[in-house]
Amino acid sequence: MRKSLLLRVIQFAAATAIVGAITAVYHKLLPVNATTVALTLLLGVLIVSALWGIAVSVYMSFVAMLAFNYYFLPPVKTLTVADPQNWVALGAFLIVSVLASELATRARQKAEDASARQRDIEKLYRFSQDLLQSGNAIQLLNQIPAQIVNTFEVGAAALYLAEKQKVYRSGPVVPQLNTESLKEVLARDEPVMDVANSVCFVTVRLGVRPIGSLGISGTPLPRQTLEAMGTLIALAMEHARAIEQLGQTEAARQGEQLRTALLDAVTHALRTPLTSIKASVTNLLSNPGLVEDQRRELLTIINEESDRLNRLVGEAGEMARLDAGEVELEIQPRPIQDVVAAALDHCKTALGHRPLDVRIPEGLPRVMVDLTRIREVLVHLIENANQYSPAGQPITITAEANGSTVLTSVADRGSGIDDQEQSLIFEKFYRGKDQRYSVEGTGMGLPIAKAIVQAHGGTISLTSQRGQGSVFSFCLPTERGRAVHA
Repeated sequence: MRKSLLLRVIQFAAATAIVGAITAVYHKLLPVNATTVALTLLLGVLIVSALWGIAVSVYMSFVAMLAFNYYFLPPVKTLTVADPQNWVALGAFLIVSVLASELATRARQKAEDASARQRDIEKLYRFSQDLLQSGNAIQLLNQIPAQIVNTFEVGAAALYLAEKQKVYRSGPVVPQLNTESLKEVLARDEPVMDVANSVCFVTVRLGVRPIGSLGISGTPLPRQTLEAMGTLIALAMEHARAIEQLGQTEAARQGEQLRTALLDAVTHALRTPLTSIKASVTNLLSNPGLVEDQRRELLTIINEESDRLNRLVGEAGEMARLDAGEVELEIQPRPIQDVVAAALDHCKTALGHRPLDVRIPEGLPRVMVDLTRIREVLVHLIENANQYSPAGQPITITAEANGSTVLTSVADRGSGIDDQEQSLIFEKFYRGKDQRYSVEGTGMGLPIAKAIVQAHGGTISLTSQRGQGSVFSFCLPTERGRAVHA
């Protein structure tokens, strides 16, 4: 209050000094006619009006009129007006200066209002952008009061929602922004501007339906800005709710798709060997007169399908132990070349004459692994590439340093994997829809590989393009990387 009063006194004093300066220059230094003096004083009044407002400019108009009369209208240095025409001149000067001050002040006020509205619009735009960034309704409600305080530079904000019967707050505790006041504003369904307590309230409405109320303390905001804030908050809440519902619907659809695929895969994986075993045993029992070669063939089928069924059960059990963390790893520093060599030695029969392209540079840091388990990962990836690649197409195995890890990749030139299936490919028992019945498998190899890599503190990923093949990659920590994380 004192600063404002002091500033006002300085402005009045400055206006007086301006009139004095103009009068001194024209009275002593530059003798000119009265018209020039009047126009100069009028220009000074307009400038002061644009800078400091109507009160100072009106005061300056009266001071300028007195100075003009005293120093420039005959008889000079008296306030007496001898010529009646000079009365007209003085009156015209005073009226013009006051009107000009009023017009200049109005123009200045409109410019300030326009600037204020522009600033409010810019703040509302930033506020709306912040609101739309969140797709979680609960997170959004917790963020809204803080966003209001930060964006609109107010003291505190409180948001009440009738549906949840809860108040979300940000900033210091303000007694006027209590729950009862917020409920009362919602019940009355109209804005409240309490200038005395520096608080204001507005209804948050979705269309014509009020759903809550908003209270703000500190810097007063225009009513239009408050109503726009309420509308934006309601729209953002509806937007977040719609996104959540869409996500839940999509998750349910994908979950149902995954359950169907897993059930189909498990059913097929178990039924195929059981069907073969059942058919072979039935044939043996119903045809005791089979020749030795026929009996041997049926027994071989039983033996192979039993091994297949046993492998399926074994992999399921291994997956369960990995998920439960019951597998103990013998971690030792190993060159990645040893892992690749061990895996290729295990797969040489299955690979046959398929060309291999192994690119492992010298000098790679050693990785901290259980050799047997990581060999199993690489075996699964190599066998997977061998099964799903056309005969004669090469398999490429590469390794490279990647920060504190070593990245190992197995690339094939098969048909590739759809984008929708890439997120499911590491799920238990899942197999590609196009190869589910054309390629033998249990759908457990990749989930086991993922679990083993994660048990080592690494990650596994897939990059695939339809018609171009797939690249499975996994990262393993090096000696140095493991020491840093330890």
